[in-house]
Amino acid sequence: MSSNSGIQIPSRLPLLLTHEGVLLPGSTMRISVETARNMHLVKNRLLKGTSLKSTIIGVIPNTRDPEYDTEDLPTLHSIGTAGLAVQVVGSNWPKPHYTLLITGLCRFRVAQLLKEGPFPVAEVEQLDKLEQYTSPDEMSEAAGPDGELGELSQRFYQAAVQLVGMLDMSVPVVAKLRRLLDSLPRETLPDVLASMIHTSNKEKLQVLDAVSLEERFKKTLPLLTRQIEGLKLLQKTRKPRLDDDKRVLAVRKGGVLPGRQFSLDEEGDDEDGDDTAVLERKVKGANMPEPALRVCLKELKRLKKMPQSMPEYALTRNYLDLMVELPWSKSTTDCLDIHAARVLLDSDHYAMEKLKRRVLEYLAVRQLKSTLKGPILCFVGPPGVGKTSVGRSIARTLGREFHRIALGGVCDQSDIRGHRRTYVGSMPGRIINGLKTVGVNNPVFLLDEVDKLGKSLQGDPASALLEVLDPEQNHSFTDHYLNVAFDLSQVLFIATANSTATIPPALLDRMEVLQVQGYTQEEKVEIAHRHLIPHQLEQHGLTPQQLQIPQDTTQDIISKYEHKHSHIHRGCFTHARSVAGQREEGSDYRSNRSQRPDGVSADMAAPPDMPIVIDHIALKDILGPHVFEMEVSERLTLPGVAVGLAWTPLGGEIMFVEASRMEGEGQLTLTGQLGDVMKESAHLAMSWLRSNAKTYQLTNLVGGSDPLEGTDIHLHFPAGAVTKDGPSAGVTMVTVLASLFSGRLVRSDVAMTGEITLRGLVLPVGGIKDKVLAAHRAGVKCVIIPKRNEKDLEEIPANVRKELDFVTASNLDEVLNAAFDGGFPGMSNPLTLPHIVSKL
Repeated sequence: MSSNSGIQIPSRLPLLLTHEGVLLPGSTMRISVETARNMHLVKNRLLKGTSLKSTIIGVIPNTRDPEYDTEDLPTLHSIGTAGLAVQVVGSNWPKPHYTLLITGLCRFRVAQLLKEGPFPVAEVEQLDKLEQYTSPDEMSEAAGPDGELGELSQRFYQAAVQLVGMLDMSVPVVAKLRRLLDSLPRETLPDVLASMIHTSNKEKLQVLDAVSLEERFKKTLPLLTRQIEGLKLLQKTRKPRLDDDKRVLAVRKGGVLPGRQFSLDEEGDDEDGDDTAVLERKVKGANMPEPALRVCLKELKRLKKMPQSMPEYALTRNYLDLMVELPWSKSTTDCLDIHAARVLLDSDHYAMEKLKRRVLEYLAVRQLKSTLKGPILCFVGPPGVGKTSVGRSIARTLGREFHRIALGGVCDQSDIRGHRRTYVGSMPGRIINGLKTVGVNNPVFLLDEVDKLGKSLQGDPASALLEVLDPEQNHSFTDHYLNVAFDLSQVLFIATANSTATIPPALLDRMEVLQVQGYTQEEKVEIAHRHLIPHQLEQHGLTPQQLQIPQDTTQDIISKYEHKHSHIHRGCFTHARSVAGQREEGSDYRSNRSQRPDGVSADMAAPPDMPIVIDHIALKDILGPHVFEMEVSERLTLPGVAVGLAWTPLGGEIMFVEASRMEGEGQLTLTGQLGDVMKESAHLAMSWLRSNAKTYQLTNLVGGSDPLEGTDIHLHFPAGAVTKDGPSAGVTMVTVLASLFSGRLVRSDVAMTGEITLRGLVLPVGGIKDKVLAAHRAGVKCVIIPKRNEKDLEEIPANVRKELDFVTASNLDEVLNAAFDGGFPGMSNPLTLPHIVSKL
């Protein structure tokens, strides 16, 4: 080496002991710092230092087994490497540690250990120079033309060139290494290449201990020769594969191999081996639009230049595989036979006339115009009415593929639009993934629970759906993962929701909302015997000859137990166990039943070959006491009680409103978990009655004309655990307070709904059909509704309309006259006759 004095390392260096390898001068190494000594070195030296010298440390290989490492300082290796810490990264998982990126500078010898704690510090002697290395020509002149050092240097250089030449020069790292061989000084090559080739830590330690340059060349040259021989052996094993590729290429170009007959089977095998060529044919045969084809060909060109070991190779290959599998031009032919569609819909679903009519209208228009874009339908209704099953039936009717996407709880827009490919673990959104699953570009997509979408820091999926559900935009829907447009205009989107209140207005505006109301009791009985009972019998391995459920029993299940079909499942389960017991033991189902009330002994059971009939007694044994009891007349035995009608996402319900008064200071107390709108309606009702107290002869406890003077009013809505809100209870509150102040009972067969104003007008409300059905289930005979809701009575089944009287009221006078027997305040009042009483 040159005698010129270069940059000197500090004479005192903190020492970093490492088990992970041997750092050689000129190489870079990542070292994990976990031991207490090394952690103190990083914290007190590297993180607090401000000068360049503070980042220079000594790296000493620790030959002791790390499993048996103790707090005592091990015997230090005499020679180490001075390194420059160029990066320090800290982490607390799975335990506190640091990761250092260190570049080796030069060798040093430990002259004297100055201190051991908290981290070792030693006085060192620099062995290599950091600057003014001799060039290759200077080394040859210094060693002489026939000098041993010059000959070793030349042999080592030639071996290094041979090694690099055996690697793939298309890889940027290999090309850069080839340029470095001509620019680096010869004396640095042994350290640089020894750190790059496959060597053990023991062999690297021998290279580190070789202080003289001649000894270093002698130690490293055999390692380099061994690596070259290994690559030669690897190339020999790959040569047959290369020959096969050349034969395939010759056949594709029309050439004939001498002395060999070519068969079609061999051609198929060879083509399967060439994955890139097969993928290219798939890309060109996928019938993609021109923009998507250009992107795929560009990615395919990049893929051919990548080695398979690169991480990006797998990402690009997965992207191209997805692009090939997408149904760019694959579609199914719609079945446009309207009569067959009607028969299929009627066989799958009972009632639901509005939904069926809309589907048939779509088919009729498709017959006239085949390029009609798919409508965006939204079925809104309570759970269990068949919204999802209707979507599946529509797909069967059209002859299309069906795919369901559950959106409940989704709060990341990437679920709709996908992730960008720059992210680790990126994937397409649910729309594109669904198209890949069904394999056609015109399926029926069911977007289930669209009203339960969330919002988070990852975006708003409801906003992402705006592009999907807009017929004017979804012909060029762009998923972030694909980054090319895909045509969704032929997809028939059907959304389901329990309520439109939580759907953003912009999204709701893009959909055609179809209300799927609840069923009447007669419809429920018909649905149970047409669909539910046969399905449950099949699921439990029973036949109609083994178990029969009469319509009267089904009526009791609907009215006195659950409104859903879960109790039918329980009945089938119980009797399946009974049938199985009869087969094994010959025992009878009713052997343990108690004496029937009609005097017939339960032991006189039907023989095993007779069907089991579930009557009202067996029903009580299976399901227990009645869950629902009709108590309307029992609750309205005192003044200050009335029946209101409420709408919930589960359907309509009757709602009792109670009021009481006591001496006080004129305060109004509201209980029952009421929302702000209901509280305002209560104050409106109180204000209207106080302003009309003389007209209706309302008095307080002491006989005054102001009902609130010296009186406190308590208004309560039972079922206090359920939150209630909305304006439709206004007329009920007025009726309850009028009954309380007048001391008269409200009719027990009347239920009502409607919003009120301060002037006494009755405004329209929603959910009329569900509310009327709830009143019908409860045995109510008269329903008071706003006059502007009279048009909604057309949606109510005819059999229900025949059994109910409807009073359409435009003001509170008409409501009170219909709610009390003989009118209000009495028959002598000129406003005693109701405005209109309709029995439809």
